[in-house]
Amino acid sequence: MEQKTCFIIMPISDNEDYDSGHFDRVYEYLIKPAVSQAGFIPLRADDVRKTNYIILDILKRLIESDMAICDLSSRNPNVLYELGIRQAFDKPVAFIKDEKTERIFDIQGFRDFEYSSNLRIDEVEKEREKLSEMIVNTYSNENKDVNSIIDLLSISKASIKNEINISPELSIVMQSLEEINTKVSKLQEDIGKTQKDTEIVNQEYKFADIRTLKEGDIVYHSRFGKGKIESLTGNQPNSWARINFIEGGNKSLVLKFAKLARIEE
Repeated sequence: MEQKTCFIIMPISDNEDYDSGHFDRVYEYLIKPAVSQAGFIPLRADDVRKTNYIILDILKRLIESDMAICDLSSRNPNVLYELGIRQAFDKPVAFIKDEKTERIFDIQGFRDFEYSSNLRIDEVEKEREKLSEMIVNTYSNENKDVNSIIDLLSISKASIKNEINISPELSIVMQSLEEINTKVSKLQEDIGKTQKDTEIVNQEYKFADIRTLKEGDIVYHSRFGKGKIESLTGNQPNSWARINFIEGGNKSLVLKFAKLARIEE
């Protein structure tokens, strides 16, 4: 017997109101185990992308999955868009959110599960059990709750009457767009990492006066990380520094342009 699937509608990218990787941790430590415990295979949009499916396949999974969880935390527009599609087909959805997020007016009448955003291990274990139970109850509609706008308004649900066939040419175009989207997302992640590294330097270390640097100094560079000055040549501030970075190996930097923070040890 084929195991049922549960599509996870939730924020994927980092949000400035949360620590980096926060929603990945919510998925890995709370949602994913709870879904598996409830007897479903968890599936998130980025899981689909990893197997090279195009956007239509993601929408197909969103509509056709036996169950869905929608994390409303941070009121992410993409999440609400995907929720609207799921609701239009009157498919079961379990609503969850963290304690930091206020309820959204249009769906505040639906029952939801609230979890703690701090993800403390003792709290996560309890919340995981409750969420798993909610998934089972929502899927079986054990409590006979109104679960969608379609239910609430007693209107006809959406349907797909004919199979949609995509030409090879359109498939290639859509695949190319998906690859561009992936590259843009990677670029945004790299930019965010560089900004975060710079913030670490600003907060934890003081930028060095490059005229005072000497051989043997331990320094920090926002791109290459921590390193030790092996040699200095030329006249300050236009000299070259040969620095052995722990992760990046030996690099030669022009001190006039390099932003280095000295680490006191």
